[in-house]
Amino acid sequence: MKTLLSVLIIAVVLPFPFYDVPLGAASTPTKLVITYAVFSEREGALFVARDQGFFRKHGLDVQLVYVNTASVALSALARGDSHLNTGSTSGAILGAMAGGLDLVFVAGLVNKLTGAFVVAPEIKTPMDLKGKTIGVTSIGGGNWVFTMLALEHWGIDPKRDGISIRVIGNEAVRSQAVASGNIDGATFNHTFAYGLKRQGYRILADLSELGIPYQGTTVFARRSLVDQSPEVVEKVLTALVEAIAFIQDPANKAPVMKSLAKGLYLPRAEDAAEGYEIMKTLYERRIYPTVEGIQNAIRLLGTTNEKIRGLKAEDVIDDRIVKKLEQKGLFQPGPK
Repeated sequence: MKTLLSVLIIAVVLPFPFYDVPLGAASTPTKLVITYAVFSEREGALFVARDQGFFRKHGLDVQLVYVNTASVALSALARGDSHLNTGSTSGAILGAMAGGLDLVFVAGLVNKLTGAFVVAPEIKTPMDLKGKTIGVTSIGGGNWVFTMLALEHWGIDPKRDGISIRVIGNEAVRSQAVASGNIDGATFNHTFAYGLKRQGYRILADLSELGIPYQGTTVFARRSLVDQSPEVVEKVLTALVEAIAFIQDPANKAPVMKSLAKGLYLPRAEDAAEGYEIMKTLYERRIYPTVEGIQNAIRLLGTTNEKIRGLKAEDVIDDRIVKKLEQKGLFQPGPK
């Protein structure tokens, strides 16, 4: 992680004036940095678009950089060190929007709650979570939102029911905390969740089956990028839609698993098997952001933040490029 963060800090030299660079010359691809702060199969489209050359196909030289928190990603966007970001609709992102940073959601890659709630073997029902300790990446982050929406769905109130919400860290750290007994449960992406299941831990619920609307993975950028260089955003989104189509074709299972294992730093491609099966079901080619899902996050996070409470989902969405892609027929299945 230290190496990747160093790349973000020292290797990106193109600030926002970059947007005026002419596009389309095959010999001089447009350099872009896309950051992502979620370490899961939900970012699989990014990995596949890079590894299968979809970004290059559209004249983009894309560097994918993992950062461990949304706040670091937002700081990079604000400074112009990165140009787009993918992540869930978290308190950090909505808070930055409410605070005046000109961010907009330009696409929705995953428009539902995803992942799994994994718990110690002795916890058999949601009600057994009362009095227990649940780990999250950060308070107000996407993983925290996932957790709180699941608890709310089950009618559980952490304060009333004596549940301790403990900040632990990313997927790998939370996985170790569950395995060591330091926490009683947490929400995980499916790749980590099924790894814990193989060790004897219980999947209390597949969050995607709870029917909770949520903007699970969105592509967002500064409005100034969308206004000044819509062609850049269009090329990125086109490459991602093509990557989604590639992922959903069963004939491409092997290279998709290889990309997912590489992106998640798994030792073997076979370790990405469960994540691959889930990833095929996460995406839709029609990558509109979900107003209802963003509203759900605003409602939850707005209970303790007046500025976030004042946001309107429609005002933080810019779907003009997605509309253009639909008009071009990009969302239609291609020939078999």
